[in-house]
Amino acid sequence: MITSYHRPGTLDEAVVLVTTPGTHVIVEGAALASTPSEEATAVVDLQSLGLNGIDMSGESLEIGSMATLANLATSPLVPTIISDLANREAPSTIRTIATIGGTVATNDAESELLAGLLAFDASVTVARADETLNHSLESVLDDPQLIEGSIITRISLDPRGPASAHRTGRTPMDRPIVMVVGHKDTIDHIRLAITGVDSRVVVLSPGQIGTLTPPSDFRGSSRYRKELASVLTERVLADISGGGSE
Repeated sequence: MITSYHRPGTLDEAVVLVTTPGTHVIVEGAALASTPSEEATAVVDLQSLGLNGIDMSGESLEIGSMATLANLATSPLVPTIISDLANREAPSTIRTIATIGGTVATNDAESELLAGLLAFDASVTVARADETLNHSLESVLDDPQLIEGSIITRISLDPRGPASAHRTGRTPMDRPIVMVVGHKDTIDHIRLAITGVDSRVVVLSPGQIGTLTPPSDFRGSSRYRKELASVLTERVLADISGGGSE
């Protein structure tokens, strides 16, 4: 039950609000409305904090946490692979309100966009009382307590280097049974992020594909998912070796 609504004008004010018990940040348009609760809840809306920019700072792409998926899908600064994954993440009506910060906070194990950000080894900046902290996105997804009582202010990544994504789904528009995203950085290190092989998005190097033990469900057995991961990885690596997509 939502009992109060806050729209702070400063980050400091927002940080104070989110440390109050029973207070939640609105991470995506109707997220709270879709999760009814009898408990008293205060909500904090971050729209007035100017956290929706997408800019280059040196060689780092800085994406404000309130940048929407539609912003990511259309920004010329965002790597093509990330734009494509943002475009696939949700229907057009949701892309205009769902944010990259909300995507990180929601931590969906099948999120194609999270897989893309992980492949680019993105980092997350959070503001909390009297300090600003930077964490790798991988560590935040592994341990959500790192962002508890905090506000995600931006996601950063180095957009340079070839990248590729391949997926297999029941239909082209379905969420994939397995998807592999790969990125090769400026020192030729290849980083893969894979959905559909664990309870979360998995980050691996190419030589670790054989260690996967995916779960089985109605969409595919463990053996099938492992084979998909191997085949899709080969395709991604072939793309990257040939230059791939920026």
